[in-house]
Amino acid sequence: MPSDHVRSAERSAADAQAPHGSGASLPGAAGAAFLELLARGAPAAAYEQPVLCARAEGRPAEWIAAMEHAKLLALRVRAELDGRRRREAELSALFETAHDLAGLRDLDSVLPAIVQRARSLLGTDVAYLTLNDPERGDTYMRVTEGSVAAGFQQLRLGMGEGLGGLVAQTARPYVTEDYFDDARFQHTGTIDAGVRDEGLIAILGVPLMLGPHVIGVLFAADRRARVFERAQIALLGSFAALAAAAIDSANLLTETRSALAGLERANEIIRDRSGVIERASDVHDRLAELVLRGGQVHDVAAAVSQVLSGTVEFTEAAAAPAGPLEASRAEGHAVRHGDAWIAAVAAGGELLGALVLRGHPALDPVDQRTLERAAMVTSLLLLARRSASEAEQRVRGELLDDLLDSRDRDARVLRERAARLHADLGAAHVVLAARIDAPAAGADQEAAGRRRLFSAASHLAATRRGLAAARDGGTVLLLPLGPSGTATDLARDTARTLGAAVHEAVTVGASAPADDLAGRPDTATAAYAEARRCLEALHLLGRSGDGAAVQDLGFLGVLLAGERDVAGFVDRTIGRVRAYDERRGTDLIRTLEAYFASGMSPARTKDALHVHVNTVAQRLERVGRLLGADWQSPDRTLEIQLALRLRRLSAPNRSDRPDRS
Repeated sequence: MPSDHVRSAERSAADAQAPHGSGASLPGAAGAAFLELLARGAPAAAYEQPVLCARAEGRPAEWIAAMEHAKLLALRVRAELDGRRRREAELSALFETAHDLAGLRDLDSVLPAIVQRARSLLGTDVAYLTLNDPERGDTYMRVTEGSVAAGFQQLRLGMGEGLGGLVAQTARPYVTEDYFDDARFQHTGTIDAGVRDEGLIAILGVPLMLGPHVIGVLFAADRRARVFERAQIALLGSFAALAAAAIDSANLLTETRSALAGLERANEIIRDRSGVIERASDVHDRLAELVLRGGQVHDVAAAVSQVLSGTVEFTEAAAAPAGPLEASRAEGHAVRHGDAWIAAVAAGGELLGALVLRGHPALDPVDQRTLERAAMVTSLLLLARRSASEAEQRVRGELLDDLLDSRDRDARVLRERAARLHADLGAAHVVLAARIDAPAAGADQEAAGRRRLFSAASHLAATRRGLAAARDGGTVLLLPLGPSGTATDLARDTARTLGAAVHEAVTVGASAPADDLAGRPDTATAAYAEARRCLEALHLLGRSGDGAAVQDLGFLGVLLAGERDVAGFVDRTIGRVRAYDERRGTDLIRTLEAYFASGMSPARTKDALHVHVNTVAQRLERVGRLLGADWQSPDRTLEIQLALRLRRLSAPNRSDRPDRS
């Protein structure tokens, strides 16, 4: 029998196929059919049903094409929603893990929590954890989650045997899509039998490191072939680092309890030790709270600064001392550098930066662990922020690309997508083309500069409720224009902001303001072309690092403007003189024309106008007050003469008034 989703899709498809006389338009009805499937969370297969019904009814080809287009759009929305839910689930699992581990105090509680969270994190069939046995020189199965085979749960792996043995011996992550077909590691009969009993196919293993030493391996495995993505490996690597620290903390607490039982006479030492542990517990709680409420990197630094009675700052990898930073990453511990301590912030082998502690040169082991755990939490926050930022950048870029490229997009869909990004396509916007004009030393440096520019532009667009995309070797932005703002001011501000962000001169060309970008498909494309032409003109004029709109370039702007705004150029150039003539009944425009026609000679001008030379001087003085003191400079006279010529050409039958003195 058909499912509820299919029956509902059939009813919606029938509505979509109603004849024109029924009053329903096909695009709206088809959209309603697929929106209903989205609202019900129907499986992907159900989206074929409206199209199949339309075909069965013998609907026209254009109806079928419209239904197919609506289906593809609905499936894209469904895929995007699934991706967002998956990312939210991953981040939630990480945050819950940090919170749970902060409250656990012994290995019997810590280890099952680690394995359970690892399985939840990647959504695998099985997760398990092995620990090294220093006495026997091998690795044994400590905790499993999702396992059904007793033999598998009792496995022991020699160093270098099986995937887990190879991970433990080399201290590197390994992943296999098909365990039994993978010849990179040593297969043994005992291990293969256990894996076969459990039915595992794809396995990912990451080492649990304490400094340069491997204390165990954390696994995530599936009973089917599966490709583990790089991002999943990095996330599991970060989780394994946090798990190793939790194991180390639990071991340290266990050792402390044993020491307390045998050192009754060392009460002062015990009290000091308890104080240190209390501080570590306090910082654990603070860091867990920061993670859960979405704190930032500077919040972590502030919390650790308060606990350790020093100053903790996050530093980019390029700004930190290279030697100590590399040593910290390799050893997995904070290292001392002069009077400071440096803890590497890394995830999955990628170096993200460092936490630098100053003002506390003598750190005991627990305080050192506190700094290291803060670095681990910082790496989680940076990864989460990067993931969210990349997703938002991608969505904003796709929307802007659709505005610039796809003229047949549904205006309503474009507005809805923009609204989800807090952008209003109905308001006045300016298209800006930005580019780094400084010559690059090579292709790699040029590509890196483009990436920095796009990242800075994406951040600016997000904060200004606009859009940004990488395009044509540069970056294009769509930013809203304030009620009292101008395209010129926006271009210059954008050039300054982006230049400061990338530490290079950024040139920005702006279009004229445009509105209703979703409803008029050609508007955004034309505005982008105008902004590109303005950018090229700035480059040719040697104005690198500047921002301008077409209207700022005078008569050159008229040549660059997409709609050739001649009237606007004339008004900006001699509009005040023309308005004065109309208001006062004077002949300043005619005097200007005669003045330039006479080679800017007042004597010849008075002959052409049949007036006294003093009259000419008075009129030119009035022109200077209206146009500014520099109106007779070469650049201004060129623009004024062009404006006078364009004015006359735009109204060839205009009859000038008779001369007045």
